[in-house]
Amino acid sequence: MATDKITFLSNWHATPYHAPVYLAQAKGYFKDEGLKVALLEPNDPSDVTEIIGSGKVDLGFKAMIHTLAGKARGFPIQSIGSLLDEPFTGVVYLKSSGITTDFRSLMGKRIGYVGEFGKIQIDELTAHYGMKPTDYTAVRCGMNVTKAIIKGDIDAGIGLENVQMVELAEWLAENNRPRDDVQMLRIDELAELGCCCFCSILYIGNESFIANNPDKVRAFLRACKKATDYVLASPAEAYEEYIDFKPTMGTPLNRKIFERSFAYFSKDMKNVARDWNKVTNYGKRLGVLPEDYTPNYTNEFLEWKFDADSEDPTGDQKRMVELQKSVEKEGGFHRLGEAVQGALVDAKACLM
Repeated sequence: MATDKITFLSNWHATPYHAPVYLAQAKGYFKDEGLKVALLEPNDPSDVTEIIGSGKVDLGFKAMIHTLAGKARGFPIQSIGSLLDEPFTGVVYLKSSGITTDFRSLMGKRIGYVGEFGKIQIDELTAHYGMKPTDYTAVRCGMNVTKAIIKGDIDAGIGLENVQMVELAEWLAENNRPRDDVQMLRIDELAELGCCCFCSILYIGNESFIANNPDKVRAFLRACKKATDYVLASPAEAYEEYIDFKPTMGTPLNRKIFERSFAYFSKDMKNVARDWNKVTNYGKRLGVLPEDYTPNYTNEFLEWKFDADSEDPTGDQKRMVELQKSVEKEGGFHRLGEAVQGALVDAKACLM
């Protein structure tokens, strides 16, 4: 029987950067589009591609590299848009662990990873630096990297600059330790990728659902775009409304994570071809994608004008580092080259 309901599965429990989809629900944007959307959270983030690919859920969130690898494993999934563009991702650690900026300092350490793919990634990186899988201990800890580091179960783990690094910095401060004791070895730099886009967070869907319900998909994305526009135009107010709808978000820590995520929100929500090509090649290098693999994304359901691709993506990455350092220190909502609530962040100034 036909229904106007859409099921949507996030990539983990509600997180500050999930704000657009929750606000689309809270503010009635889905309802305005004639949709009923059930927002679901997984018990295990590693199951998301399989659940959506099997058709048990229609749409959801997932990182780019996992979306590629999931399709290669036989799960019929496709990206229909972007939530976060290129959040910095890497091996997160504390200085007290004895790990340094030299990747080889991970020798003999316990490294946490989310799922099967994370282990493949670490093995490839260790080989790139002349190490063997037996030179470290892999510990599967899912998305609980922060807790595992704090408890001493691992020495380091794969995480995001705008989530796990914030969590650890705040824990350090609570224990009268410097926030900058938390550090990251960025995977894009270690692997010489020239981008951080492999962990861009995407809107993905089951291919059959997408093909059979194009109008619903367009309506869903229109509602998410309206919510994204609201977040970008009025982040403080948007966050307060998110808290009202999802009270678990109402903590100082989550506020900081939201501030650090703000610069990564995709304004036009498009899949960037350049990034997909880079990550597809990375997947082939890791051996998780066949040589003839075609990236599984589309922009056909995004009905608005796209922003021009950056002419200096490498420079943008450098500027983003400086921008995020400023946000970490002073807080607030800032994006490269945009005026937000009276604060102008100039891309060139960030390099000075």
